[in-house]
Amino acid sequence: MIHPNGKESEPEIFFDYIRRYLFDGRLRKRQVDGCNLLLAHWETLLPQGDSRWLAYALATVHFEVDRTMQPIREYGSDAYLTKMYDIEGAFPEKAVCLGNVHPGDGARFCGRGFVELTGRRNYEDWSQRLGFDLVGNPDRALDGGSQQPSFSMACILVLLPANGSPITSMRSRVTGSMPGESVNRLDKASLIAGFARHCHAAIMPQSGPIYSSTTIP
Repeated sequence: MIHPNGKESEPEIFFDYIRRYLFDGRLRKRQVDGCNLLLAHWETLLPQGDSRWLAYALATVHFEVDRTMQPIREYGSDAYLTKMYDIEGAFPEKAVCLGNVHPGDGARFCGRGFVELTGRRNYEDWSQRLGFDLVGNPDRALDGGSQQPSFSMACILVLLPANGSPITSMRSRVTGSMPGESVNRLDKASLIAGFARHCHAAIMPQSGPIYSSTTIP
């Protein structure tokens, strides 16, 4: 693992640390494989990148995919996803914000991937950014391992440095929060920042405290 901002962690140290502090003492093979995939894409895309951003990226994935470290489809039945995100559901204003203007869009463009891309508008945006069709085939957002670089890490790298706090700049733009709406409820901001501190300690075991409870400089 090569990281420029100090003495990097060896893989054994990294996984021993996150196993203890982020995975309750047990790591499954798919979780290890997911971490390795994200680390490999990071080193390919941003080999001289700030390890604090990598820590936040890993922490965000840890939260968004319920610790599986694999791209997942948002939990819930089609009926639930229609209620939450569809123009004919319970929250039509939110559906319009997400670009879900056609009946059926709510379930079709539910959250997918390592960072839970949500809404027709975001699927269209990322199709243009990455040059492959996520609108016609939304499940491509689940195929993080076959794309070089992966869709989800590309999202993270493009959006993390934008407009200050990564908590608002990355997660709101990918998951499609409405203007003024908290990002997946900002009561989770401190939780994710805590995950990020552990990830950074695993990546850079010689480093001290690096950021506050809710932001990364």
